[in-house]
Amino acid sequence: MSGAMRDNSWQDSVQRLLVRLLLVGAIALIFVPLVLTLYLSVFDETLIVFPPHGYTLRWYSEILPQFGGALRTSGLTALAAVAISLLLGVPAGIGLSRYRFRGRDAIGTLLLAPLTIPGVAIGLGIFVLAVMIEERTDVAISGSLPLMVAAHVLITLPWVVRLCLASLANHDRAAEEAAASLGARPLTVIWRVTLPAMRSGIIAGALFAFIVSFENLEMTLFLIAPGMTTLPIAVLQYLQYHIDPLVAAIAVAQVVIVGGALILLDRQVRIARVVA
Repeated sequence: MSGAMRDNSWQDSVQRLLVRLLLVGAIALIFVPLVLTLYLSVFDETLIVFPPHGYTLRWYSEILPQFGGALRTSGLTALAAVAISLLLGVPAGIGLSRYRFRGRDAIGTLLLAPLTIPGVAIGLGIFVLAVMIEERTDVAISGSLPLMVAAHVLITLPWVVRLCLASLANHDRAAEEAAASLGARPLTVIWRVTLPAMRSGIIAGALFAFIVSFENLEMTLFLIAPGMTTLPIAVLQYLQYHIDPLVAAIAVAQVVIVGGALILLDRQVRIARVVA
């Protein structure tokens, strides 16, 4: 009996050790590239060499002069896509969560389908569709900002719908039923009870939608026109002719801004409970 107990104890110790090693390895895979990127971003070199001759923060000051136009295009596109996605996704989330009607499952699948389709396929399909429309109507839409915004709505809307549904999944409808029984109209119930309950999901959906739109590369490659570019494409074009720490500085700045936004919003609305 004591021998079996010792064997079980030894097996438990080995399992705990393996779990800890896997955890350390996962943390290293996440943070080591970030630390190396941060280290590269302060090299005082026009060509990345190791070890560097010195360190500087000047690369961060060159982000706006070099990529200001691309940042503006990416920001405007992402903000417009988020606004339209919220206008469509929040009512869709409420309808799919609260009501039962014919075609409900099909609509839910259709709204979430872009998450399963590669961005290259979506971008190519939208580009071909735009060309076909131009041939039949003589309306130039390919390479336009409205077309790119519409395409980005296609990939951001599923995030809003998904997180709105998640925020309502564990919400008790008793408060809504009580408000309705006291004479509140359906729109009043949604405005005063349902939407406050969805607050975490709406904010999380908007944040993730903005990130997905702002960082999109593969789909946007098919939708830009000469003279119009987004930040990911501008960075890709920059790397064709330059190998310096500026791109590392951009990556660090984005990680800091997005990470800070996530931490701040999670403290306010507990986004982690919705995403989990």
